[in-house]
Amino acid sequence: MKTLESIKTRRSIRKYTNNKIDRNDVLTILEAAMYAPSARNYQPWHFVVIDDESLKQQLSKVHPYGGMLKDAAVGILVCGNTDLEPEISYLLQDCSAATQNLLLAAHDLGLGAVWLGVHPREQRLNAINELLNIAKNLVPIALISMGYPAESRETPQRFSQEKISFNKMGN
Repeated sequence: MKTLESIKTRRSIRKYTNNKIDRNDVLTILEAAMYAPSARNYQPWHFVVIDDESLKQQLSKVHPYGGMLKDAAVGILVCGNTDLEPEISYLLQDCSAATQNLLLAAHDLGLGAVWLGVHPREQRLNAINELLNIAKNLVPIALISMGYPAESRETPQRFSQEKISFNKMGN
């Protein structure tokens, strides 16, 4: 798939078939995530792949918008490592770039996925940290629900000239 086409056609997919995702495809997706840019090239991400049915069920309950996780082939928790990047604002940006790469790679492989925000919601952070036994130096940033799509979504028109300025505001 061409890059621009992938960017424009990727949608948040919340319904999945019951097909499993090959582990090599998961690794390919995570490799793409790790090619994201990061501040000072610290690459402070860590990924937790969740394919255990019981854990997916529990995650679907602790995240208020995570109901689709119970039917997902995998969940991927994107965490930032504060030992590698102590500045939280950089950590958030770095992990967000990795998350976008992950979503685009999944789309390119014919998978559907949705980005579920975790940070900075204290209740979500605490529940996920406890459930997945997350190390103290890792900050959960995003939780991705992923599987083979059982739905399709239209591509909306999102480009808006009104949201663009050149050189100075109002130009």
